[in-house]
Amino acid sequence: MKKIGFLSFGHWTPSPQSGTRSAEDALLQSIDLAVAAEELGADGAYFRVHHFARQLASPFPLLAAIGAKTSRIEIGTGVIDMRYENPAYMVEDAGAADLIAGGRLQLGISRGSPEQVIDGWRHFGHIPQEGEDDAAMARRHTEVFLDRLKGKGFAQPNPRPMFPNPPGLLRIEPHSQGLSKRIWWGSATNATAEWAARLGMNLQSSTLKFDETGEPLHKQQADQIRAFRAAWKEAGHDFEPRVSVSRSIFALVSDMDRAYFGRGGNEQDTIGYLDEKTRAVFGRSYAAEPDRLIEQLKGDEAIAEADTLLLTVPNQLGVAYNAHVIEAILKYVAPGLGWR
Repeated sequence: MKKIGFLSFGHWTPSPQSGTRSAEDALLQSIDLAVAAEELGADGAYFRVHHFARQLASPFPLLAAIGAKTSRIEIGTGVIDMRYENPAYMVEDAGAADLIAGGRLQLGISRGSPEQVIDGWRHFGHIPQEGEDDAAMARRHTEVFLDRLKGKGFAQPNPRPMFPNPPGLLRIEPHSQGLSKRIWWGSATNATAEWAARLGMNLQSSTLKFDETGEPLHKQQADQIRAFRAAWKEAGHDFEPRVSVSRSIFALVSDMDRAYFGRGGNEQDTIGYLDEKTRAVFGRSYAAEPDRLIEQLKGDEAIAEADTLLLTVPNQLGVAYNAHVIEAILKYVAPGLGWR
């Protein structure tokens, strides 16, 4: 059985054509869609994080609110940009949100993606150390976060505290047991996937990847997943890792579906440049009648290798339509692939 969730970027714009015209709309509709997805039987509600953009940004208030209004669905991110994070404070926020959700957080983190502003992390007070670039700073923040998340004491207690302390060194509170095994790294290369495996993080692979071989995205991702699992086995961790891939998939089962997505034009991978040196392959979209869609998805090697599929949703089309998009995949496509 493959877990199936949705991934929302939480776009909003004041345009009359948008169903989410404000940040408030994007946040409240994200909660409503997570509740609807749980009722439909989906396995996960995941949200992208972008700073300085008209999109979802601060994840933990949203995750906590969803956790309080749902009871079963996994709640996650894909991904939090670790260049912007204070790792110790993030441990507090993540622990609190996970306790509210009853241990359902699945936190995707990464070095981040191209930004809206130049060196935006500097405006959040984060500056690379001598000899570091922003990517190395993100990895350093990540290693501190993972270490503190384990819940071991490290801070010397005040001999005259305001409140009584437990014996020994103190840890960051609140601590959520088990959350350290539910951290995912959003990787765009084979090397960072292997690094994540060595640190004991699960793997998220998106709809784009650095072009390392010239092959289609799904083949490169499948190789990336296999490299990740080999590195995980070599590291000798005491639990099985999880792997997710993201895809834009639409089952055309209504006139509205065909009007929005039935015109084709995005059925091949595309190549682009994230900066002057970084060539990336961007994955195709899938949009077809269910029977044809099933046959197309059978040929996606990365989906076959992963245990979790995240459906990117067009959140500006509103909660009702996005719930329909999720339901159509669960009802008409997943069974034909043996996923449910």
